Amino acid sequence: RVWGTCRGGEGGGGPTPPERPEAAAPGRPAATPPSPRETTRATTAAPDTSGSVGVGGYDMPTTEAAGDVVTVEVADTELGPILVDSEGMTLYVFLPDAGGESTCYDDCAANWPPLVAEATAGEGIDESLLGTVERDDGSTQTTYGGWPLYYFAADTAPGDLNGQGVGENWFVIDPSGEVVEG
Repeated sequence: RVWGTCRGGEGGGGPTPPERPEAAAPGRPAATPPSPRETTRATTAAPDTSGSVGVGGYDMPTTEAAGDVVTVEVADTELGPILVDSEGMTLYVFLPDAGGESTCYDDCAANWPPLVAEATAGEGIDESLLGTVERDDGSTQTTYGGWPLYYFAADTAPGDLNGQGVGENWFVIDPSGEVVEG
């Protein structure tokens, strides 16, 4: 498998994913959330499950059909409470996106599909932290606390955490908008 690289050469290229660290590297600075001024607030709407495309055994929303809506929820995991979609699929952030702009395209986006549907706040989600950012292709990606959100194609079932720590750049996010590196 090719895991792809993202803009700036980040993302863990090569035939196999990099080892997943058990904890953040000593001396590594905590991830700083992107500036909220770079995002816009998401709106609330009723869920619509039409127009999705299967990735990793799961039908993830796309911008192909107008009106796609995903509910962002909280799941309790071995990493603590984290963000998932309404189907329980884990949502990730990419550390090079710290400026609030999505930097994962091409091969990177094939392995880390962006959440490009309108998002609503489920139980435990701070609606004021939901927002959007425009991607280079004109699609609108959901953000949380200013961080663009992604799925991982190798997560094939609800609760999978296969993307956690990949390339020391991909991590889950908690309901307060903090990156969970541990």
